[in-house]
Amino acid sequence: MVTGVTAGVDPRPLVGVFALQGDFAKHREAWERAGARTREVRSEADFAGLDALSLPGGESTTMLRLLGVLKLRAPFEAAVARLPVFATCAGAILLGKGATHLPASPLGVIDVDVLRNAYGRQIDSFEAPVDSPVFGGDAPLIGVFIRAPRFTRVGPGVEVIARLGDEPVGVRDGRHVALAFHPELTDDARPFRWFLAHVVATASPARAQGRAAAR
Repeated sequence: MVTGVTAGVDPRPLVGVFALQGDFAKHREAWERAGARTREVRSEADFAGLDALSLPGGESTTMLRLLGVLKLRAPFEAAVARLPVFATCAGAILLGKGATHLPASPLGVIDVDVLRNAYGRQIDSFEAPVDSPVFGGDAPLIGVFIRAPRFTRVGPGVEVIARLGDEPVGVRDGRHVALAFHPELTDDARPFRWFLAHVVATASPARAQGRAAAR
């Protein structure tokens, strides 16, 4: 007799990685190292059955144009509204507010204003220790900043979860998390494991029970 997890069912959460543009392959690798299953998201059907959504770095302007051209803006917005979302760099721009020179408005689900490319051009990329005790561990977390955005205003209901000096470089608003840097470009899985354990696992117990019942 089998008890606990149903025989043949993979209990790992399923993270959909937005794969129209950006370094989605590195996001997939990072989530799988952290213990999740992954699926590349390129169509409306790919949103079905996800436990979370991951938005990689890349070009925020191109991402927004492709959402419009491929008529994915509405299903994308619906998925972001119902799912835990982990976003880095360009993905953070999509979740925030106030970014300019974009072909369409960002989603604005996190109450922060975002300044694009605020840390300089590609040639100005750098790595630096990030103060992020929420992720746990004794060793400093190394942040990789590539044409990184800056959070120029953080709303009163938004939690700052990572800082570079005095500047916020990671924010959380409920089940939505945005980082200005690229944790997927290091071998440190702490941000991904934290998200799975403290955001995805607690986001919707009722939905989790419904998925278990459907199995």
